[in-house]
Amino acid sequence: MFRGHETWTRCLLLGQIRNEDGEQVSGFAPEHDDRQRVRDASDIVAVVGEHLALKPKGREYVGLCPFHDDRNPSMCVIPAKQIFHCFVCGTGGDVFTFIQKYHSMGFRESLEYLAERGNIELTKFNPNGDPNNSGAGVPFEHTGVGKKEIMAANQAGQSFFQTILTHPEHGTLARSIIEKRGISHDMVERFAIGASPDRWDGLLKTAQAKGLNLDALIGAGLIKAKDSGGHYDALRNRLIFPICDQIGRVIAFGGRIMDEDDAPKYLNSPETPVFRKSTTLYGINHAQRAIKKERTAVIVEGYTDVIACHQAGVEHVVGTLGTALTKGHATVLRRLCDTVVLLFDGDEAGIKAADRAIEVLLSETIDIRIASLAGLTDAKDPDELLKRDGGAAIFTQVIAESVDLIKWRFDRLREELKEAGPARITQRIEEELAKLSELGLGELTPVRRSLMIRQVARAAQIEEGVVIAAIRTGRSRQRPSFTHQADIEQVDGEQESYVEHNWSPNARETLLGCLLYDANLWLLMSSDERELTSTTLYGSPLSRIVADALHSSAENGTGTGLHAVLDELAALGDETGKNLVEAEQRATMLRQFVARDSEAIASRVTRVFNECIGAVTMMDARNVMHRDTNGELTDEAAKLKAFIESQRMNRKKFGRSGKNMLSGE
Repeated sequence: MFRGHETWTRCLLLGQIRNEDGEQVSGFAPEHDDRQRVRDASDIVAVVGEHLALKPKGREYVGLCPFHDDRNPSMCVIPAKQIFHCFVCGTGGDVFTFIQKYHSMGFRESLEYLAERGNIELTKFNPNGDPNNSGAGVPFEHTGVGKKEIMAANQAGQSFFQTILTHPEHGTLARSIIEKRGISHDMVERFAIGASPDRWDGLLKTAQAKGLNLDALIGAGLIKAKDSGGHYDALRNRLIFPICDQIGRVIAFGGRIMDEDDAPKYLNSPETPVFRKSTTLYGINHAQRAIKKERTAVIVEGYTDVIACHQAGVEHVVGTLGTALTKGHATVLRRLCDTVVLLFDGDEAGIKAADRAIEVLLSETIDIRIASLAGLTDAKDPDELLKRDGGAAIFTQVIAESVDLIKWRFDRLREELKEAGPARITQRIEEELAKLSELGLGELTPVRRSLMIRQVARAAQIEEGVVIAAIRTGRSRQRPSFTHQADIEQVDGEQESYVEHNWSPNARETLLGCLLYDANLWLLMSSDERELTSTTLYGSPLSRIVADALHSSAENGTGTGLHAVLDELAALGDETGKNLVEAEQRATMLRQFVARDSEAIASRVTRVFNECIGAVTMMDARNVMHRDTNGELTDEAAKLKAFIESQRMNRKKFGRSGKNMLSGE
């Protein structure tokens, strides 16, 4: 025990030790340094006071708790301890906890939010964990600008577009379109709708006249370079919809054509260090309170659909920027609600989007339902429906009559097979069960797996035992092909069996699987530990691709979880034109291996993670020492040798199966 209440969870290379919250108590950790600097600069009374009204009461402050339906001030903020606590619902913590809970953020997002508020530069969050390379954000391509500069460029762009909308000449067409579409003045203000002029240099000339950072505007995707030299506006003659993050900061723009002869119809900003389509939801900053209240998020397709819903008073609605629901979207939403309702068009694209959602259902703890306008109205989209008398009531009914995703899939299957015979029906049901198993039905936590099996059996009108048998069959098919003998690295004979079997991933790959299982583990790693997962250290080409995607995802700030890495692989495949399905399967199976071996118990995942770090570190140490040909150890080899000796002493002291210095148990 440490100071009587903190658990030693890890003893790391060169004596780095963290408590159970991931805070380092010796050695060096850039993440921890950032946390302390930001905490010191963020007075909790000031931060909480920016979000709700506080009144002094003695040496403390009180206010209405935003985390439950509070009628009498029950939240207490204590300056001396820099904490808050609600005496009714029990919610409490430090300034990071308040921001995380209030804005439904992860820790890294809350850290960046408070750092920006306090004008503090964070240690650069990069794939190799290099603490010497610091800055406000991750550099974007070759522009040399980071998040802070791109955010400023977006703010300048928003100001320009809003000015154009009110311009007597350049904003005339945009204002008439807004009026024709029935968008109210309040919605124009709320969603900060703007317009771009019918010329290729409107923003460019304004930026030059005001001395704005051209590189930042290029990095934000607002200005583009010509092949022949010079620059031009990326968004011309369009109605502009600013895209914001959860706390209302502009991170990108969407533009809809005003001249029907122009193409494409919609144009979004490119992905940048502050904007990723796969994790961004249009209108989330305005919808999140209503989503929390309803415990449900409704997803529609277009900007105007979202705005029409909010204008009609249905505020728990967001949009997906032209993409299907991703695991990144689900990660954001599951912090806010339990259920997502997908309201897509009934065309082929909408059906494919609903089909892809099954992967999300089986990877995130959130329920997904499908809704369709077709049964209740002839309106083609929510925007058209909500302009009609009684449209809001019909829309509410559409959402209420949504169908669970599993049932929706099997209902479609039954419709497909209504004229088929027993053989064909059997074949298709077995194919569907195999697909669900392949996507991870058997890898869910025990409780959720049991509920899902019951749900699938009911939807397919078969016995639960048949579903369970299909899952087992799927597992047996997956295991032999999990990895090849050539992919196995030799590890210390004293390591646990999960890194010794020739059908399983090696220690370094299992470490990768742990990061895919729990993205928070990456944030707890030192720079030395992150280097253990460097792409070049993997013998298997597939594992190298997965490691590369994981590092890229970490660099982009979306984390190392499976959904983020799969999105990164999908984006890489789109960019290179390569089929990366096998790499996606490898990533999924690495995560599944860790989930299966740990039985999805967090403490066991942490144990596997820590033991893999120890195994890989010792393996690399041997390689370093074997490479020394002068008979004397290098400084690096000497340190690593000392580390190995300390681990052997730990094993002698604590035993192999009892308390483990690496796992803290």
